[in-house]
Amino acid sequence: MHKQPKSNLLVYGLHPTLEALHAHKSIDRILFRKGLYGERFQEIFQYVREEGIPFQYVPNERLNRLTRGNHQGVICLISPIQYEDITQIVPFLFENGRTPLLLYLDKVTDVRNLGAIARTAVCAGVDAIIIPAKNTARINEDAVKASSGALHKIPICRHDNIPETLTYLKESGIEIVACTEKAEAAYYGQSYDKPLCVVMGSEGEGISPAILGLCDRSVRIPMTGEIESLNVSVATGILLFEVFRQRSVE
Repeated sequence: MHKQPKSNLLVYGLHPTLEALHAHKSIDRILFRKGLYGERFQEIFQYVREEGIPFQYVPNERLNRLTRGNHQGVICLISPIQYEDITQIVPFLFENGRTPLLLYLDKVTDVRNLGAIARTAVCAGVDAIIIPAKNTARINEDAVKASSGALHKIPICRHDNIPETLTYLKESGIEIVACTEKAEAAYYGQSYDKPLCVVMGSEGEGISPAILGLCDRSVRIPMTGEIESLNVSVATGILLFEVFRQRSVE
């Protein structure tokens, strides 16, 4: 059965959607009816493209399942969290004498994994989680529930151009470390005391080659048995708490 979002997380219609955009609401994504056109639609679409807001063209039947109101071919899904900008967080961390610990999730599409990772990240002292604008799990009520509310306690930064974002981190003095089974070095033989951004990939595809190429080093979690990989939330916890352990030693 399709689960409808709560009414306060859904805006429909051309004018209400445009108002939500102008009010800088934190938007999860916008659904457009296939074949939609018109001046007001073009105004919305131009704003969406400029701001890097995720969008999708869907059949009219899907829109009708989400609301019985006059949606006019557009439904705006409001996020339960407020997205933040990593370029504002990093300077704040350095100015306050912090050693940044960031986490980038590359195409992690399972809502429960995302929620579990957020919970672990809060417990391990992660300063912010970065996600791509596309090909990532939706941060909805199910994700918040899976995180036990942790998604409200840690900055979530959604960026459209991830290579550009990671390059910014590198130029800011933050080392990018990928966790991948393709690495030669084991995670426990490494030092994590410097400013750091940990990169985790999806279970199906792992970290994309383009992102892996931007990483300063890669580590793996040694395993035995016939299973090829750990659940991404478990793997994230193992690496983050190794970072936590090292940074907690006096």
